Amino acid sequence: MEDTQSVATLMDSTTSKIQQLQKAFAELESHRAVTLNLKWKQLEEHFHGLEKSLKRRFTELEDQEKEFETKIVQSKKILENRQAAVISSEKASLESLQEKRDAAVSAITIAMEKHMKSNCMEPAGATPEVQGESSMFDAKPLDYIPLENTEDNMKPFKNGVVEVRGYPDLVKLCQYMDSEGLHKFISDNRKNLAAVREEIPSALRTAVDPACLVLDSLKGFYPSEMSISDAKKDANLLGLRRTCIMLMECLSILLTTLELDSVSSLISASVKGRAKAIAEEWKPKLDELDIDANNGNSLEAHAFLQLLATFGINSNFNQEDLYKLIPMVSRRRQTADLCRSLGLSERMPGVIDVLVNNGRHIDAVNLAFAFELTDKFSPVSLLKSYLNEANRVSSPVKSGNAPPTTAQNDVNEKQLTALKAVIKCIEDHKLEARYPVDPLQNRIHQLEKEKADKKRATEVAKPQPKRPRANCVGNGARATSGASDKNFYASRMTDRYPQYIYDRPYAYPGPADTHVPPFLGTAYNFPPGQGNFFGNGYHYQATYLH
Repeated sequence: MEDTQSVATLMDSTTSKIQQLQKAFAELESHRAVTLNLKWKQLEEHFHGLEKSLKRRFTELEDQEKEFETKIVQSKKILENRQAAVISSEKASLESLQEKRDAAVSAITIAMEKHMKSNCMEPAGATPEVQGESSMFDAKPLDYIPLENTEDNMKPFKNGVVEVRGYPDLVKLCQYMDSEGLHKFISDNRKNLAAVREEIPSALRTAVDPACLVLDSLKGFYPSEMSISDAKKDANLLGLRRTCIMLMECLSILLTTLELDSVSSLISASVKGRAKAIAEEWKPKLDELDIDANNGNSLEAHAFLQLLATFGINSNFNQEDLYKLIPMVSRRRQTADLCRSLGLSERMPGVIDVLVNNGRHIDAVNLAFAFELTDKFSPVSLLKSYLNEANRVSSPVKSGNAPPTTAQNDVNEKQLTALKAVIKCIEDHKLEARYPVDPLQNRIHQLEKEKADKKRATEVAKPQPKRPRANCVGNGARATSGASDKNFYASRMTDRYPQYIYDRPYAYPGPADTHVPPFLGTAYNFPPGQGNFFGNGYHYQATYLH
């Protein structure tokens, strides 16, 4: 405003300035010796024109300033109205969420009251074990604390609203405490297992007793009528075991989202006692497992350790025995978290030494990075030692039963798998600067070329049987019996229609207890000691991330 007033004052003083200039001009004319062509009238018109132009421009600027101030006032009013609308919308949303939470709390309370009444109506002579076998719900132990304090327990789930968007049936199964139905649901949705796994913790939260539901799901982990060797070949049983492990992991995730009081109510003394009984039943069965044959991927050992970690009963078992089980699960992606939960982090240097001594250097490198022990166990040195040992073990050995070509092919295959495993480990842990992969890649190309050349040479050298003519004329041998005709056409049908791929026991090399379906292959084919192969189409977890 001050600038505008000063400009207006200067414009008002223009007339006086022109008059002063006129006097000066008249005085100049009185002293002139020669007549000037420039007349005062012209100068006066010029200055008056400038004055009018400035006044007109000043008036326009004043109008624009007033218009701008009007727009500012209008914008402030619009912003105030919008702010009031947002506050009103937020208030309405909060009220709606509060209503939903109250409805969920009421529904859970009613369901619990009905369940408690049904338990009270059970025959007096029925024991909890009998009720658990004959009813959908397990009888609650005496010291079980119902989850009535739902407002505190359900805080991590969107202000008390338990939401499972994609799979409402999953919530119903948990609400009904249907462990068998839960197994079937997970098996039917194994193609979308990652999405299902994300929603299981929230679904477990709706169960009357999530811990008992998970313990119920462990039934059938060790079928009494099946031996250990047969169990490793049963695809359905392997799938069930992986589901059991996943449910225990999801229960652990749920427990981490709850407050301490809620965890104590879920994992009560009776629940821990039941989990301890299951663990004591499983433990002797682990002694029958072959540690070397598992290659660090034992589902049985993993389930046992996960049971101890989830229900917090590891203090009831000898730590030395638990320590000896770690090499049996070294390839599992949950190994590091399990060791920390079980208080075995300080024993990891000894575990890594055991892995190195058994030729499992890749697992040793993974654990060294997981527990920040790379200063003590150099990853590059371990990987180079692994390749040297692989080359030494893979040296050709003459055998009277196998031809030299077959033995050499086996050697090349072992070297290829070892090289690819090392390259993947280098890439996963970003060790390219310390251990360049180009020489390893060149060696892989060389071995693959040799393998392809030997295969072509073998195919060329292989004699091709002559096919007899239909009329038995010419060089073909004459069929002498109906049986020979049948054998001939049977062999032709076998060549024409090869064995269906799913009838093959395994589509990869390795022992029967390493379980990864062929469709989960990675960029490299790992050797039996380094690949997380499952052997059936049912799985729920990715391979160990190096």
